[in-house]
Amino acid sequence: MRSFYEFFAGGGMARAGLGSGWQCMFANDFDLKKGVVYRRNWGDDELRTGDIRAIMPSDLPGMADLAWASFPCQDLSLAGGGAGLKGERSGTFWPFWDLMSSLNAEKRGPRMIVLENVCGTLSSHSGKDFVAIGGALRKQGYRFGALVVDAALFLPQSRPRLFVVGVRDDVAVPPELLAEKAQDPWHTKQLRAAYEKLPAAAKAKWLWWRLPKPPQRSASLADLIEKEPTGVEWHSPAETEKLLGMMSAINLAKVEKAKLAGRVMVGGVYKRTRPNEDGVKVQRAEIRFDDISGCLRTPAGGSSRQVIVVVDGDQVRSRLISTRETARLMGLPDSYHLPPSYNEAYHLTGDGVAVPVVRHLAHHLFEPILGSNNRVREAA
Repeated sequence: MRSFYEFFAGGGMARAGLGSGWQCMFANDFDLKKGVVYRRNWGDDELRTGDIRAIMPSDLPGMADLAWASFPCQDLSLAGGGAGLKGERSGTFWPFWDLMSSLNAEKRGPRMIVLENVCGTLSSHSGKDFVAIGGALRKQGYRFGALVVDAALFLPQSRPRLFVVGVRDDVAVPPELLAEKAQDPWHTKQLRAAYEKLPAAAKAKWLWWRLPKPPQRSASLADLIEKEPTGVEWHSPAETEKLLGMMSAINLAKVEKAKLAGRVMVGGVYKRTRPNEDGVKVQRAEIRFDDISGCLRTPAGGSSRQVIVVVDGDQVRSRLISTRETARLMGLPDSYHLPPSYNEAYHLTGDGVAVPVVRHLAHHLFEPILGSNNRVREAA
């Protein structure tokens, strides 16, 4: 049984992705409401709810194989204020890292450390924040590499995320898990550019992870839509007409094309502020009919909640996406308990990590590394 700590745990989606072959030794999240959901789904034995700055090394039991940290993205996001790792929220990476450093000083640092965040981490502060993360890993004796994985490879949701995977220097990495150079689709142009900005000492610790591409995804957005949605109601014809009235000619043409598809078409809509033909900023409704959802985001207002449009011939209906549908888009089973509040459930799922992405990384990277080292230890 492999062991792990789960920091910035949210609803425990990293835990869901790691699966039953992993034992959670400790979990932490600042959000009390998320803590309620975590405990309902996973029990209350491992979770400590509260500020990560208040956690001491003595609170962390034993020595975990892996420490997972999906630290807050707001200051690293392209839509954020640009504070980066100096920001109040994303800057909580540093208290987490202080804990990892303390564990290393006690000779019980995790064998692997995985950091998950938005791809804006690569370019934040002109790449300096990514350099800082790499420097932190290097100084604590970890070799590391990074991958960009889009959940759309596994689920009908566009959700590219950065995963930085660090391995302690004394942990052997099977050679078949390493590539000589960057590989598509995991090492994007943006990631390669961030790597080039690393100083020589960090580059000397860099690993190009080799990861197989998953089988072609078969599920579409329409497959995940509830026939009888829970917690939301269909818009009235007038409300749907108003939504269509917010679309540009290009987006309205997409709706008209969907009417001719000969099957039920489901499109995802986000409302965004765009300049009109006169250069005046107006709120627009933008739709996509490519069988995937737009990226779920933590709602900070009505415009960030995704609306779906269902087109069946000439019939066009619209409504908010349901919270169960958002959970499905994150790869959570229908047995997963969501908060009863729409906003809290959307916040929980929009803040999470896609479950099958974690499982793919665990199966093809984490477990082979840790399994190889377990055999070495047993033989010794």
